[in-house]
Amino acid sequence: MTTATVGKKRASRLNFTNLFRWVVGSVAVVVIFYGSIKSVASGRLSWAQWRDLMVFGVAQGSVYALIAMGYTMVYGVLRFINFAHGEVFMSGAMIGYFVADALNRAGIWNEQPVVSLLIVLLVSMTTATSIAVILERVAYRPLRGAPRLIPLITSIGASFTLQYLFRGLFGAGTKAYPPMAAIQGKWIIFGIPILKSQVIVIGSAIVVMAGLYLFVEKTKTGRSMRAVAEDPETAALMGINVDGTIVKVFAVGGAMAGVAGALWTLVFPTVNFFSGFLPGIKAFTAAVLGGIGNIFGAMLGGVSLGMFESVGPSLVLGGYEVPAFNQLKDVVAFSALVLVLIFRPTGILGERLAQERG
Repeated sequence: MTTATVGKKRASRLNFTNLFRWVVGSVAVVVIFYGSIKSVASGRLSWAQWRDLMVFGVAQGSVYALIAMGYTMVYGVLRFINFAHGEVFMSGAMIGYFVADALNRAGIWNEQPVVSLLIVLLVSMTTATSIAVILERVAYRPLRGAPRLIPLITSIGASFTLQYLFRGLFGAGTKAYPPMAAIQGKWIIFGIPILKSQVIVIGSAIVVMAGLYLFVEKTKTGRSMRAVAEDPETAALMGINVDGTIVKVFAVGGAMAGVAGALWTLVFPTVNFFSGFLPGIKAFTAAVLGGIGNIFGAMLGGVSLGMFESVGPSLVLGGYEVPAFNQLKDVVAFSALVLVLIFRPTGILGERLAQERG
């Protein structure tokens, strides 16, 4: 087969791919636009209800973003997806429950709400960080040089192991965090009434994400992480402790999952051994949506996914009068991911590694 023939076949496949993208994109835009127009015109939801959906989407998406950072940091360094990260998130929320329950029994939970929330946050972060580091040392480090599929399968096994370990230790029942009077009701922010719990979640997530960005970009440890992500062999020759840096990556990712676990319970105050599975999958989706390996992409992907889930069903499916459309939020979220990846396979912002190598 001549070079010219190969070139023609490649060009033909490229033209077919572009045509497919154009057709799918055009159909999707028409479907979304028509459904949105009908939904808004029907007046089914008031402006206040749309506003509440958007705020809820940002709050939920902020938690997805925090979890997604763990996925994206590990992928950036090791080039594999740690599917046990959702259970790391669950572990922080689960142990945080027992601390919250103990504080409530002692009468401290409502008397000292700020101190109580900080204690739960610290315990959740410590638990998730510890489990993430243990996973790295026991499950992943021995497989450092193995083909990528082996650590991937191992991470799935680690996910199930953690799930059923927590089920065996704490039971299969759902545990409810005690209500806290101080975070009930709403605050008026720029003339908009927003639930106090959502304000705390969004504000805390912004502070933590900004802190993580500064840590990665401005500190010596952060530079070591970026060097190992770019080229571990060269980083080792320059005197960087590669194994130690990878442990720090898992520790930071675990800490982010711990923060997410504590904040998640402010929005959904229940937890069980299976609570990490779906948020973990959603956070992985958010990381891919924003651009796996890109910290800003994880932030943008998480918030975008939260908005898709919250607003999408009412905005698009409601216009077509789909029965129980609110139960189809996962369909809307993953459909949005598929549409984005059809046109931009590397995500909204693209993989950082791909950007740096140009």
